[in-house]
Amino acid sequence: MGLKLFNTLSRSVQEFVPRDPAGREVGLYCCGPTVYDFAHIGNWRTFIFGDLVRRYLEFKGYAVRHVMNITDVDDKIIGRVRESRLPLREFTARFESAFFEDLRTLNCQAPGQTPRATEHMPQIIALIHKLMGRGLAYRAPDGSVYFSIEKYRGSGCRYGQLVNLDFDELRVGRRVRSDDYAKEAAGDFALWKARVPEDGDVFWPSPWGEGRPGWHIECSAMSMQLLGPSFDLHLGGEDLIFPHHEDEIAQSEGAGAQPPGQPFVKYWLHGAHLLVEGKKMSKSLGNFFTLRDLLAKGFTGREIRYLLLAAHYRETFNFTLEGLQGARAALLRLDQCLTKLRELAGNLKVPALPALVNQFAGALDDDLNISGAWGAVFDWVRQTNRRLDENTLDAPEAAAALAAWEGLDTVLGVGAPKEVEAPAQVIALLDARQAARKARDFKRADALRDQLKATGWIIEDTPKGARLKRI
Repeated sequence: MGLKLFNTLSRSVQEFVPRDPAGREVGLYCCGPTVYDFAHIGNWRTFIFGDLVRRYLEFKGYAVRHVMNITDVDDKIIGRVRESRLPLREFTARFESAFFEDLRTLNCQAPGQTPRATEHMPQIIALIHKLMGRGLAYRAPDGSVYFSIEKYRGSGCRYGQLVNLDFDELRVGRRVRSDDYAKEAAGDFALWKARVPEDGDVFWPSPWGEGRPGWHIECSAMSMQLLGPSFDLHLGGEDLIFPHHEDEIAQSEGAGAQPPGQPFVKYWLHGAHLLVEGKKMSKSLGNFFTLRDLLAKGFTGREIRYLLLAAHYRETFNFTLEGLQGARAALLRLDQCLTKLRELAGNLKVPALPALVNQFAGALDDDLNISGAWGAVFDWVRQTNRRLDENTLDAPEAAAALAAWEGLDTVLGVGAPKEVEAPAQVIALLDARQAARKARDFKRADALRDQLKATGWIIEDTPKGARLKRI
């Protein structure tokens, strides 16, 4: 079975067929961070979803050109720059660096290209100029430039490809708040915002006067510059469907850059919202977490990644601290099974176990059914543990199972736990426990094992002796 994905553009699950005539290269654009603060756990669900898409495409043999933008100028950033009294680049560099550090902590693959909006002003200005030349954009009295939805629709184009719009109410059944810039119609959106005193030193020259780009035009200019005027996949959270992604389509296709009959993007994928402890994230509710907040509570990037990968990307997911404890237990169960397999397999290398790989891939081919994929993994863990306990698994089978897992983990990206050196007092407890076992004082041995567990360590009894592992 080939890969099938839910395309927001068609509102249906479709077979994925890349634009590349050879069927090998895939262009993938993911909306990246706005670098005015640390990314929160809801953001990270979307970024890990993007990482899963990229990893699975590569697992299936595609060569992926992965682009993720950095929004380093917008209203929020300018407000924070004004408060901090720092130059724009100095302010954004801190949060950009933190984002990539967090990306590594969660074992997300680095995008091939990470363009910054501030470094693509010529492309942004050229795109706006083209839209004005086609009569789809206009300059307001204050120097701002707007995209005209009425003129776009009047030219025979459809505005509302990703969402059903009520044009009497302007946008998605509700009236959009007008911004501070003069425009002809409330639904029109800014391509270029004229400089105002509050912008301080954050501005660029343009044919329409000093100012800065609107948010939507940044992504259109950068994605088409790096992936071409028409490409395969555009990802983001469902909160970006409207107006951001709808406006991207309008201005990109309005510019007429695509070959006849080709859309700006062939497949649009959107991840669902994240709840935390059953509620929408809010600092006032105390359920607003950055990745760093969770690391400070003692959880690992690996555990957080596992939990954020636990549910289907189109399902609203409830992220809880109890769920993180469950993620820790699930990974421990997986790690213990893998440790036993490595001891049994030794240095033997054989081809991967096909049944596990096929079941795993079959689940992910079905619109990235990650629950089914994890189900295949833990069914395999349960069956493997049973055979290990019964001593009915031999070294070649263990090696084949390990080879299969290594292939699966190129998609899941949970890796292995970091080796942590046990403190001297923990090693002393292990030695005491071993001495108690040797003396056949099993009651004391069990008590020492429980004491070790209370300090955050467990003992694995292996054919090569006892081994300590951090919980």
